[in-house]
Amino acid sequence: MTTEVPHHPVRSDARDNRARILEAARAVFGEEGLGAPMRKVARRAGVGPATLYRHFPAKRDLLAETFAEQRRACRTAVRDALADPDPWHGFRTVIERICELHAHSAGFADAFMTAFPEAMDFTADRERTLRAVAELARRARETGRLRPDFAVDDLVLVLMAHRGLQDTPREARVAASRRYAAYVIEAFRATPTPEAATPLPPAPRLST
Repeated sequence: MTTEVPHHPVRSDARDNRARILEAARAVFGEEGLGAPMRKVARRAGVGPATLYRHFPAKRDLLAETFAEQRRACRTAVRDALADPDPWHGFRTVIERICELHAHSAGFADAFMTAFPEAMDFTADRERTLRAVAELARRARETGRLRPDFAVDDLVLVLMAHRGLQDTPREARVAASRRYAAYVIEAFRATPTPEAATPLPPAPRLST
């Protein structure tokens, strides 16, 4: 005779705590980057450290869940760019979309760009993206629209510089990121075209 093990559904207060922790983590890591301590996330969520660690035993577990949406968006951006029949358009849009994702969250930018010990799960995402950019660059170069000396390391440098936008006021950051991406894309273009004369997004006002 077998004995059925009773199924215990997750209690509603536990679900609520988990949701509050993730909301707090997105805010704290988004504003301060990955260096923000776990205790600050717990404090913002209104839970004790024991509750936080019961849901997320290690910081890397919390980071993986916190930025799951951004990681999916990044994979989608790469997939769409590779499927674009216009290699130059695909190359441009993947840069624009990655910059925008980074502009919304300092923590995601940190996790994507660095070998932060608690964010090693992001290494595969970064390598996959850079391989896709290399393939897009190869295709775009064959069309003559991408400058022939472009290297994937150039994009890494661009994203490292883009991280500095996190110091700008939040309300202006995304607009500044779009303008930055527009300048970068023009710098990567092989030769000026009528398309290059399209006005850049307006410069955001940066308060001091």
